[in-house]
Formats: sequence, structure tokens, C-alpha cells
Amino acid sequence: MNIIEVRPGDRKNIKKFVDFPFYLYSDVPQWVPPLKSDIRKIFNRKFTFYNYGDAAFFIACDNERVLGRLGVANNHRYNDFHKTKTAFFYYFEAVEDRSVVEALFERGFEWAKNRGLTHILGPKGLTVLDGFGMLVDGFEHQGVFGQPYNLSYFPKMIETLGFQKVKDIYTGYIDVDSQFPNKVLKAAELVKKRFNFWSPVFKTKSDLRAVLDDFKKLYNDSLAVPAGNPPITDSDLDTMASQLLWIADPKLVKLIYKENEPVGWMMGYPDVSDAFQKAKGHLFPFGWLRILLESKRTNRIILNGFGIVDEYQRFGGTAILYSEIYKSVKDEDRYDSAELLQFREENIKSLLETKNFDIRFHKTHRLYEKFL
Repeated sequence: MNIIEVRPGDRKNIKKFVDFPFYLYSDVPQWVPPLKSDIRKIFNRKFTFYNYGDAAFFIACDNERVLGRLGVANNHRYNDFHKTKTAFFYYFEAVEDRSVVEALFERGFEWAKNRGLTHILGPKGLTVLDGFGMLVDGFEHQGVFGQPYNLSYFPKMIETLGFQKVKDIYTGYIDVDSQFPNKVLKAAELVKKRFNFWSPVFKTKSDLRAVLDDFKKLYNDSLAVPAGNPPITDSDLDTMASQLLWIADPKLVKLIYKENEPVGWMMGYPDVSDAFQKAKGHLFPFGWLRILLESKRTNRIILNGFGIVDEYQRFGGTAILYSEIYKSVKDEDRYDSAELLQFREENIKSLLETKNFDIRFHKTHRLYEKFL
């Protein structure tokens, strides 16, 4: 078995790196494949991440057969922000063979230590929309866009290497036809009047583009920095916007303002997972059309993040966000369920707020760390 570093321009091994998950998950109906073109971008030095970081990618091979893959990264912006020496791992997949996993990670550890890094954390991707955490519960449920999926033996494999839990991240499911608490709707209206909060209705994607700067400020102030991440940059925002805008339903994106100041946000978009499965990693010739059509007809929603600026949290702004999404969904009369992603276990306040709704937490992802 050989561990090969996959470098930019190495078309043969880039193809092996990109194609390996399609072999590994070929009989797993829950897996939602990424677009191969999106994965190939990480081998282009013009990719956004390389403005503030560097990375290496490895495959484990037995002759011509690929047995696993791994990416490791040094995010200089993260380490400068935290004053740490942390590497990230991502793009980890492997057959159920401990020797393969050990060989991949030993090469990754070596890469990190050669750069003076003393700690490794993951799974955590290169961009905001890569998602984070390894699935540890809920393998029977379909994955969704923006959320990792992995086989059930993965956690045990990396735990044998000395990785330990940092925190869990929960995904909830809600039937939007269930009874929405009337007290939340009433509270939202009272809060709006008392504190002069207001929430615009976005009708077109042009409307969303016009508030991207407000969204970036809100994301940084309410989610990125409180979650321990450095603020996103303009190039990060452009990457995120390009990935989401073409499938977005503007009615499912909500911003809260106090006068002209943005103070809260919620990001929702149609669940196009079925179309990604049918596209099988290919945007052309018909993958883009499948995804676009699915965004128009799916009856499922993904709610992937929300936040209120800290100084306004105690004023009840969250109630406005939930009620605005609820009204949009009911008015649309199209959606019947939603998945709520990325509830971090340390965010007790958000978890307590979910008790007002009929939310069933059905997936758990875990962030792991190891000191080198």
C-alpha cells in the first residue's frame, strides 16, 4: 500500500481522489454525492481558501486500487485569530481497514508537524458551506446539501488513533404542518412593535444579492465569531453566494432590522438532495437541470443556520425569525417538512428555544481533535 500526495496538475490522481467516494458509497442510498467539479476546485491554487491557507491531499493505493483519501489543511487566518497551531482534516473516506486509516492519518500528522502545527481538528472543511463534524448517529437518514455523511465505522476508526470528542452538533426534523405555537406568533408581533424590528420579504434573487453585505456582517457577528471561527471574507461570501443563490428560494431567507441596522438572520433553501443523487456528481449535461427543477418542486426545506446579534438576543428577535419562516412556508403551501442543521451542544439557549416546537433531533455529528 502506498500513500500518494495528490498535487495540482496530477490529473490521474486527482480523478482517483474525486471518484473514490462514488465507489465507497455506491450501495449506500443515504449518501448525497457532491458535484465532482466542486471537489476538483480544491486542486486549483486560485481557490478561495488558498488566499489564507494551504492544504495537502492524500490517497491510499494498493496498486491501482484506491483504499482511502484524506485532506489536511493549515488555515492561517484561523490560527492567527485563535493564536493556535491547529490543522484541520476533511475529505476523509476509507475502506474498513485500520491499517489504511492509520497510514493516511500518519501522513497527515507528518504534514501538519512539518509546519509547526501541534493539534488537529475535524472533520472541518475549507469553506463555510463544506459542513463540519463526523456522523455518529442517524446513519439511516438521507444526507443533505451542506452536511457531511459517512459510514458507521468511521468514528471508531479515528477514535482508535487517539481522536477525542470536542463537541456534538445536532440536526432536527420538523413537520411544518404541525401546530406552530400561537404564543410565538403573538410574541413576534409584540417584539416587532416594541423595539421597531422589521423583516423585509425577498421576492427575487436580485433582492438577496442586494443584502449580501448585511448578511456577511450578521454571519460574522452572530455565528462565526461566537462559534470560534474568524470572520468570513468577501471572497468567502462570494463563494457561498454562488453555491446557494442558484437554488435559493428568496422567501426562505430572512433578515431582521432595527431601523436600518441588520440584527438577525435565518438561511433557508429547498432540499435538492434527490437531484444531487440523480446527477451522480455531474453538473453537465443534465445535472444542473435536475437540480434546478428539484429546487422548484421539492417539498422539503433545509434551515442551515440562524443568529441574532448578542445585544438583541434577549429582546425576542428569534421569535420573529421563526414566525417569518413559518408564514412564508404556509403562504407558499408547498413545503411539508424541514431539517434544521447545526445546533451546537454548547448553545444551550438555542436548544432550549426548540422546545417551543415539535422538533425531533435525528442526526448527530461530532467534531474530533487530537494533539500531535
